[in-house]
Amino acid sequence: MPRPSAIMKSEELLKKGLKEMVIHYSEEQIRYFMIFLAELKKWNRAYNLTGLKTDEDIIVKHFLDSLLYIKALPEGTLQLADAGTGAGFPGIPVKIIRPEINITLIESSRKKSAFLRHIIRTLGLTGINVLEQRLERIGKEHENEYDVIVSRAAFSVKEFLKTACPFVRKGGRLILNKGPKVSGELKEPDAANAVMEILKLRLPVKNDERNLIVLEC
Repeated sequence: MPRPSAIMKSEELLKKGLKEMVIHYSEEQIRYFMIFLAELKKWNRAYNLTGLKTDEDIIVKHFLDSLLYIKALPEGTLQLADAGTGAGFPGIPVKIIRPEINITLIESSRKKSAFLRHIIRTLGLTGINVLEQRLERIGKEHENEYDVIVSRAAFSVKEFLKTACPFVRKGGRLILNKGPKVSGELKEPDAANAVMEILKLRLPVKNDERNLIVLEC
């Protein structure tokens, strides 16, 4: 476990970022993030779940970056899938802040899926499950199941539309987080016609540019 001084520093960094993003939080939610941080670092030593090693990088580039998606999510209860979630991003941070959302974490790696199940049990989260599979192979039983599908995985806009749309309900949306070079992808006709909204945001602390691309199938 991190030393008390490290925990305090990590908590302060997380709170600073949340305040910059105008995301309200409770002390219980901060505690969940700190447990998540400690467990991720512990498992990472054995299973290499993420290339990010320091508390600051994990908090800013995983936790806070994941929470940018909240800016594009509708209010209320949703059925949301996180495609290629890896070690739980953005799905688990979103679940911690928006517990009313029902979330399916889609991840084909056995080791990462094992970690996801472990952290769900450790935090006592409900309304969240793991599908150990690639998005395109999750099966017809999941067609038209989700209100929203999000991803931080390396999908192009065109590829994400083709792969994810069968699993989204009518009127639902897809959300991708992209850097400043996304404009080239959006020039393709299929992609351009599907864009509902582009939210231009800044990652707290680092001030890096992010583009949340909201797509309609």
